[in-house]
Amino acid sequence: MKIEADANLPTEFGNFRIRVMVDKKGFEHAIFSVGLDGENNQDKIPLVRIHSECLTGDAFTSLKCDCGPQLKLAMQKIQEDGCGAIVYMRQEGRGIGLKEKIRAYALQDRGYDTLDANTALNHPPDAREYSFSAKMLKSIGVTRISLMTNNPLKIQGLLDNGISVVNRIEHIEGMGKFNHNYLATKAKRMGHILPFVFNE
Repeated sequence: MKIEADANLPTEFGNFRIRVMVDKKGFEHAIFSVGLDGENNQDKIPLVRIHSECLTGDAFTSLKCDCGPQLKLAMQKIQEDGCGAIVYMRQEGRGIGLKEKIRAYALQDRGYDTLDANTALNHPPDAREYSFSAKMLKSIGVTRISLMTNNPLKIQGLLDNGISVVNRIEHIEGMGKFNHNYLATKAKRMGHILPFVFNE
């Protein structure tokens, strides 16, 4: 795995090291790490978040999803822990791209849930894959992790590609009235581990 670019990145949460890698389709993905340089923290299991690009949530603070708050929470937790990484994957809209995601939003405005909106546009409920995420982690020497996720598919995707998920860390942030149905659908129809009000 070739690292195409490597630099330091100061953020409001602290300093990260950012490395960029390019997949076979030409998509540029990034890994933001803390305490994973050289011999640092060799005895620790790093805290990891696999985060799929979400322009509307990450950059424009959309309330339709929980992506932006989850990203910020991951950055905060990793800085507090001192050893971890965020793998930022260019898999907008659960892998269907920005245009199709916004088309799905339009269907949601008409009453579709997040799963039915995708399938109505002839897309799978979740088109993401995690083999490249695993390669990125391995490229910086990480094969055992504590994973911040509520999504069993992420766990299985990493296990299938040689990453040992030692712990799953519940990662819930950014709930509100605008994304209640979105989160409920992920829990009830997509298997996400969200045990709170969606067990009703």
